[in-house]
Amino acid sequence: MLRLASKASHPGDLNHPHWELCLARTVVLVIRRPPGYPGPRGLKPPSRFLRRRHPLFLLGPEDSRPLTDLLSTKDALRRHMRGRRRDLAELIPDAAERAAACLPLEALPPFSVVAGYHALGAELSPWPVLRRLQGAGARIVLPVAPEPHAPLLFRAFAPDQPLEPDAARIPSPTAAAEALTPDLVVAPLIAFDRLGFRLGQGGGYYDRTLAALRAAGPLFVIGLAYAGQEVERIPRDAHDQPLDAFLTETGYHPVRKDD
Repeated sequence: MLRLASKASHPGDLNHPHWELCLARTVVLVIRRPPGYPGPRGLKPPSRFLRRRHPLFLLGPEDSRPLTDLLSTKDALRRHMRGRRRDLAELIPDAAERAAACLPLEALPPFSVVAGYHALGAELSPWPVLRRLQGAGARIVLPVAPEPHAPLLFRAFAPDQPLEPDAARIPSPTAAAEALTPDLVVAPLIAFDRLGFRLGQGGGYYDRTLAALRAAGPLFVIGLAYAGQEVERIPRDAHDQPLDAFLTETGYHPVRKDD
């Protein structure tokens, strides 16, 4: 799909028209609004259910301020972006495979142990990406929360080994699995911005863990998400750990360190 849009558009802008060209379909003019559902006759108007729960329908048609200007706290942004992520999961069911195809292995620093995650709810599945990295020689580990306020541990994943709930009640490898330290982390998120900051679930697990891993040695962190999870700016605190790159179904984007 080829998209041509005004350079002035941004994630919170609902009014700029843009063109979308798909090789399998005709060229249509689309008004940039919260997405409806695709159908045989084009885009259907969003349902009343979607209007009630989608954050962008709370805005008037003349309001093009960034979403995070209106939802300035992490908790408010988190609630709204969870709803957007659920919508994106329905609209783009093959997003995980498309994201994996966009990953440029040659652009990554050297890696040998890659940490993924157990996707919950509408989180984008990391497994297509992890399989590509495994094919390049990496060992795959999954995070384990040993206790509520401690950094995560990482244990080797094998398809034939059992998983059990950790302290955060997320399925994780058991104590019998080998403990390893990752040098590349694929991290889940609720929202992200172009400066490389992510919004997580709110427990602080990844911020504590990434800080500890970076203090111990080289680490590269990729945030995995739908492109529609991008916002203008993530509200952040001093302890928030940035990403080194983010990967979506539309492409791979390294974070500029001088931004």
